[in-house]
Amino acid sequence: MNQVLNEAISLVNNGETDKGLELLAQIQPTLHDEEKVLLAELYFQWGIADLALEIMEELHFLYEEESQLAIFLAEIYIDLDREEDAIQILNKISTSDDAYPQVLLLLADLYQMQGLMEVSEQKLKEAKRLLPKESVIDFAFAELYFHQGKYQKAVSYYEEVLKDRSDIQGVHIAARLAESLSLSGAFEEALEYYEQAVRDNPEPNTIFGYGVTAYQGGFYKTAIKQLLYLKDIDKDFTSLYLYLAKSYEHEEMITESLEVIQEGIKADEYNKELFVYGGKIAIKAGQISLAEQFLREALALDPGHVEAGSTLTKLFLQDEKYDEVIDLIEEISKYEEEIPEFNWDLARAYHQKEQYIEALNYYERAYNFFKERPDFLEEYGYFLLEDGKREKGKEIFKELLQLDRTNVEIEEILMQLEEEF
Repeated sequence: MNQVLNEAISLVNNGETDKGLELLAQIQPTLHDEEKVLLAELYFQWGIADLALEIMEELHFLYEEESQLAIFLAEIYIDLDREEDAIQILNKISTSDDAYPQVLLLLADLYQMQGLMEVSEQKLKEAKRLLPKESVIDFAFAELYFHQGKYQKAVSYYEEVLKDRSDIQGVHIAARLAESLSLSGAFEEALEYYEQAVRDNPEPNTIFGYGVTAYQGGFYKTAIKQLLYLKDIDKDFTSLYLYLAKSYEHEEMITESLEVIQEGIKADEYNKELFVYGGKIAIKAGQISLAEQFLREALALDPGHVEAGSTLTKLFLQDEKYDEVIDLIEEISKYEEEIPEFNWDLARAYHQKEQYIEALNYYERAYNFFKERPDFLEEYGYFLLEDGKREKGKEIFKELLQLDRTNVEIEEILMQLEEEF
């Protein structure tokens, strides 16, 4: 290699970037064409694609028939978001060229980037006909289907790749296969590949995927083991805390679940889902004041959070804090459209406050949504009787009996109402 070129490269690699690049600019005109290709590759690796482009456009003009130079130029165009220029260059390469399968793979990537999935798939099929046993092509098919959400189709191609290679282009095949199986709902089968992936490459995203898939498949002990492992190596991977807490809950380890939620909140104090779930677990643990605190924190982060509001209104109803129910729902309603469940909660609150006109209004609004719910119909029917609307109450109880013919108490009340009328 040219001694000065070698010196300039060493300067850049040793951190004296400006000095090295200045020297390279000085000697570039004196380099042989092969050395210019090397320099362009280095510029490209260093992230200076515009300098690489300048060299390669000149060389492509001189050696237009050299397919590898054309392919490299196309890669530079892609890096510079000049996809149409890349496609134009690649389409000029002959179908009889030895590099044509590589061209097809690049074109497939380009068309995928442009959202032309069917065209991309056709290019891959053409490449597959030319090189039927090439694992890189199987990998390209798998990635195409994976990113389209066609996980079952992706699985078969990843399985073929895994027979030949454990990773391609920085993608760990066992991990990607496990993820594809998990996303297609084959949780138990996915766990086998996650185990292999974590054993070969225990990086946080893969461990998290293992833990979440185990949780989704109902293997809670496995989920706990993997998510604790992840917490040990990266406690700031905040997505783990919710799934770990849920796994503990399924194992009836409520104290541990609540502790994990509190750890998660310390790691991510803006995670409203942790606060909401923490509220529910605190209720289950009998820590009502802590539950209220968590749910209020969730609403402070998201004033329109329906689940947080609904859980908190149930707490207020249980504690007979009817004014708080009304105030809370009025506040949430500023951010959300009408929520049927809140109509039912307001009906209960106004009923208990003996504000029957308001209660009736909200029961009627809730009715259209909950008329298939026996518990709602029973409560609504009793309210109507209490409010003196016995004919309407009788109609509601008839609807209730159509849903639940085993309710002897309601049947007896109906008989009494029939006698009245």
